[in-house]
Amino acid sequence: MAKKSKPDEVKPGAPAWQSTFADLMNLLLCFFVLLFSMSTVDAQKFEAMAASFNQTFSIFEAGATAIGDGILISNGVSQLNELDEFINSTGKLVEGETVTDELATVQEKMQEAQMEESEKLAEQIEEAIEEQNLGKEIDIEFTAQYVQLTLKGSLLFDSGSTLLKEEAIPVLDQVGTILESYAESGIEIEGHTDNVPMSGAKYSNNDELSSGRALSVFNYLIETTNLDPAVIKHTGRGEYVPIADNSTAEGRTKNRRVEIKIYNSLSSY
Repeated sequence: MAKKSKPDEVKPGAPAWQSTFADLMNLLLCFFVLLFSMSTVDAQKFEAMAASFNQTFSIFEAGATAIGDGILISNGVSQLNELDEFINSTGKLVEGETVTDELATVQEKMQEAQMEESEKLAEQIEEAIEEQNLGKEIDIEFTAQYVQLTLKGSLLFDSGSTLLKEEAIPVLDQVGTILESYAESGIEIEGHTDNVPMSGAKYSNNDELSSGRALSVFNYLIETTNLDPAVIKHTGRGEYVPIADNSTAEGRTKNRRVEIKIYNSLSSY
């Protein structure tokens, strides 16, 4: 009579494949959480950008909220990384990356929207400056990112000094009022000098002098306005960004200046 075979013994614990599968799922979960955490979108800036595109360039048709063809942003986060690139790249692409016609078109229209925003802001600021009779003291320029106010160094400071002159105070008071009214995003204060070496002064070089002058303007604006210090940067650029020829007295006078950049609401600042 054949002997009855014993049943296979059941080994304790989960099968090996289940452990491997669970590890894989955990890794995938961590991977997608990491992708989501790296996607940062400023909702206010996106809404302003979308409204500007829709009203001016008609990029979004029939009420769509997607950039190009694909899933709507409201349905998930599939386009957050792409949107972040649109907002922050300002036309710059990773080396070797192929630019699609659609992406290039969106980038071009975004640049146009930013330039239009800066132009409107510049017109408002220029009107305020003219009303306050500051046209001779302040020059205005703008780019797609910001509107720039340029103040003459001779108006603000004596030679080799970072102490604000008395006659500069009324001008800075008016500038502070303008910044409170129109600076919706970041502000950057830059000090610039000519290329004449420092000698026998408190500051050993033009880098220190330009930084000190930018800081003086920053401190005064913080003390006399309601501007948030967290959104204002101050830097010294020394002699390295001239706007005129340093070989002439007139050129050196132009190079001694303080620039205040007011970033528009669509900028990538």
